[in-house]
Amino acid sequence: MSKTERGIALVTGASSGIGLVTARALRHDGYRVFGTSRKPMPDTQDGITMLICDVTDDASVQAAVDAVLSRAGRIDLLVNNAGIGLLGGAEESSAAQAKAVFDVNVFGVLRMTNAVLPVMRRQRRGRIVNLSSILGLIPAPYNALYASTKHAIEGYSESLDHEVRTQGIRVVLVEPGVTRTSFEENVIRADRPLAVYDAVRADAEKLMRDIVEKGDAPEIVARAVVRAANAASPKRRYTAGKAAGQVRFIRRFLPESFVDKNLRKFNRLAD
Repeated sequence: MSKTERGIALVTGASSGIGLVTARALRHDGYRVFGTSRKPMPDTQDGITMLICDVTDDASVQAAVDAVLSRAGRIDLLVNNAGIGLLGGAEESSAAQAKAVFDVNVFGVLRMTNAVLPVMRRQRRGRIVNLSSILGLIPAPYNALYASTKHAIEGYSESLDHEVRTQGIRVVLVEPGVTRTSFEENVIRADRPLAVYDAVRADAEKLMRDIVEKGDAPEIVARAVVRAANAASPKRRYTAGKAAGQVRFIRRFLPESFVDKNLRKFNRLAD
């Protein structure tokens, strides 16, 4: 395919934030783009065909994939972007809440991927880009459950890539740092808060707001997704932004004691 006809892309969670900016970047790069949202939206937004899809529902996922196939006949690129955050101490979330976060961030990726893999296998061609995070590489105090979902996506994506590589399909990761998106829209709070964490949780929330405000523009993540989508011989991981690259380097090459000390300092936690 030529640069002006890259293929058919499906982007989950494309109603706002990173998903919307990524969908626009892919369209600009020559893809015909379908985006998904949980709630009804105008059929077309900035040239992106919008579909309703709840990634926690098998039937909804399959209906979205079938809709793309009925209109375009194929799917060349899947970008698994839909996700939610969770702020609070690990023990402040019930098992039900933890399962709900995993249902979106991990099993939502699995559902979308399982629905698209047979299509790509028939085509003998396809690329799946999974949005991870630098919190898939490091500990994340007061974001433990969210970080756990991203650690899971890291292991899942690497393993799946080895399984489907001989079928003409590649699975790659994009790891953003902190990105300027709507904090309130993307983060939920623990459902059983404990008084012992009140003060430090408030500090953690303030820190999160501060770093989000100073974070990378979502366009930086979108550019990384486009690179991951188009690379002839893709890398396993694409970091998005300077901070993400620094965190990856620190985690890989510096002593664990150094990482631990500096992580606590960054998170304003007492020794």
